[in-house]
Amino acid sequence: MAEIEKKLMQFSKRIRYKTGNNRLGLFIADFSSQKQVVKLAADIKERHDRLHVLINNAGTFMRERKLTEDGIEMTFAVNYMAPFILTSELLGLLKESASSRIINVASVAHWNAKIDWNNLQGERGYDGFQAYALSKLAIILFTYTLAKRVKGTGVTVNCLHPGVTKTKLLRAGFGDYPGADPKKGAETPIYLASAPEVENLSGLYFENLTPTDSSPRSHDPALQKAFWQIAEDYWISR
Repeated sequence: MAEIEKKLMQFSKRIRYKTGNNRLGLFIADFSSQKQVVKLAADIKERHDRLHVLINNAGTFMRERKLTEDGIEMTFAVNYMAPFILTSELLGLLKESASSRIINVASVAHWNAKIDWNNLQGERGYDGFQAYALSKLAIILFTYTLAKRVKGTGVTVNCLHPGVTKTKLLRAGFGDYPGADPKKGAETPIYLASAPEVENLSGLYFENLTPTDSSPRSHDPALQKAFWQIAEDYWISR
């Protein structure tokens, strides 16, 4: 963690230098640890009394099955459980700060997700891509459920596919598969976080700055309810 912290501090200094903004804050947490995610939310609430935008962008791709310290499959923990917990812990602050926006970074891979209730954590057989696809379907199901729950509070919730982007995650999962520049991948999250024309839009899935269809399963109310309950059941410290 010390090496990561050093790199992040250097990057934070670069942003300050380029933008001239001296009010930047740096918070660090391991999203595979539920304890650290909860502490991250507590640290943010302790230091700030307003939060207008939350972008859940952290993600991982694991070629081999690995469990977190909480006993949860790593991909599911980082890509779904961490955003679920962080958002839940910060939701009160987001409501107090309304209008505010929650943006969840999903993936077109969710179309390929297979749901095997007897193998949800890869207990009987693990496939890295399937674990990734399932986690991204889960985050979309979460988006649609949360959008209904916060309707009328001034908080909007949307999700997006950023496009196939040349990142460390793409290399980990797909080797030299071609991807767009990360600046291109950042366009839709930034648009959803800042554009006036989407201020009142909620419960939508975006690609290339445009609302589009997610998979039929992502709109299944029974699945939305089931995955919300799964997250609550897997939330160890709740």
